[in-house]
Amino acid sequence: MANRLQKLIANAGYGSRRWVERLIEQGRIEVNNKIAIIGDKTEITSLVKIDGRKINLSRYVEQETKVIILNKQAGVICSNRDDKGRKSVYSLLPKESRWIMVGRLDLNTSGLLLVTNNGDLANKLMHPSSEIDREYAVRVLGQVKNKDLKKLTQGVVFDDGFSKFNQITFSGGKGANRWYKVVLREGKKREVRRLWEVLGFKVSRLIRIRFGEIRLPDNLKANQYDYLKTVQIKLLFNAVE
Repeated sequence: MANRLQKLIANAGYGSRRWVERLIEQGRIEVNNKIAIIGDKTEITSLVKIDGRKINLSRYVEQETKVIILNKQAGVICSNRDDKGRKSVYSLLPKESRWIMVGRLDLNTSGLLLVTNNGDLANKLMHPSSEIDREYAVRVLGQVKNKDLKKLTQGVVFDDGFSKFNQITFSGGKGANRWYKVVLREGKKREVRRLWEVLGFKVSRLIRIRFGEIRLPDNLKANQYDYLKTVQIKLLFNAVE
């Protein structure tokens, strides 16, 4: 059965439909040795190339959308290959599907990580235009003043763009360490840590506790996973409609 080219490529996990459409407009995608145009439909068995390199549309399988929530432990990597032999998130997942990560957590960050077998959903959830809340519990070393909190919510310009916390809430702590809950709506690399570090504070622990309407369950142990219920998956689809 023929499907729109951008749907097949997106569901195979190569990028969002919007990204694929831009490549088509730029003449960078070929289907069966012909330059693709917007509106083209094709089969999963077609020869498709991006910038001259063959891609594998057979990764796309029409199947029920599944989403897994994993409680990633610090020290576990989000890549599927590592020269240093460190444990990978992918080694913790069931082998029933090809899983696509909804954003990553850096090596020293723990907590909520979503993975799905639906590439199009994953790309939409990650796209900045979706403006989905990402909430973290963060332990900060140093005495944070009101002027610092104001600066963090007003924002900072980095080389890769503007960043800010949409919300900061003090959540306890004694001595030199203080816990805060912070919310932001983008997923730039090390964004939470960089925002604190630019003001001279060191982040000693960082845990993602919420993505949109999905919260990290209290009973989900480190490096364990669970499947989201149908109603929870529907919340994710609703967030990107």
